Amino acid sequence: MKIKFLAVALCSMLATTANAGMFDDLKNAKGGDLAGQVKGKAAATGNQKIAAQVNKKLLAEARKNQCSFNSGTDELAAGCDGKAKRLAKIIVDVKKSLQAQGQTGFKFIVSGHTDSSGDAAKNKELSLRRAQVMVKQLVANGVNDGDIEAVGMGSEKLWVKPDTTAAQKAKNRRYEVQVRF
Repeated sequence: MKIKFLAVALCSMLATTANAGMFDDLKNAKGGDLAGQVKGKAAATGNQKIAAQVNKKLLAEARKNQCSFNSGTDELAAGCDGKAKRLAKIIVDVKKSLQAQGQTGFKFIVSGHTDSSGDAAKNKELSLRRAQVMVKQLVANGVNDGDIEAVGMGSEKLWVKPDTTAAQKAKNRRYEVQVRF
């Protein structure tokens, strides 16, 4: 009987010590809270899922409302005003929806793209200027300028491969809009 009691007491002490050690392990060497880190990673994973859903919609809308640029320039071709207004409204609506879901810390990114013709460095610069033109258009149509930024991608992410025909090249001269958390 005493042996059983000692065995139970010993197991109980070992379990308590092990649990205490587990709780101590929730603190990392820098004094951070592992539970907080896990929560942060879960939130980041949730943001990635939300971003993927939102970006799918934004990409489709940007393609539907694509403004053309005159070849080799950052000048918009005629007929862009209505498209820019529709895209700006969609961005504003997405922002409201994200905020209603409690999402914060996001920004809309307009990426400019070129076809594969010409010098890569010049294409990168041209794509940035095109993205900046679109940001100005979207801000003029109601998007808060603090919520949006421009990046130039050059021909790094061709939509149509190869782009050997005029029609293929035209599809690669584009912009895209995405949300980033």
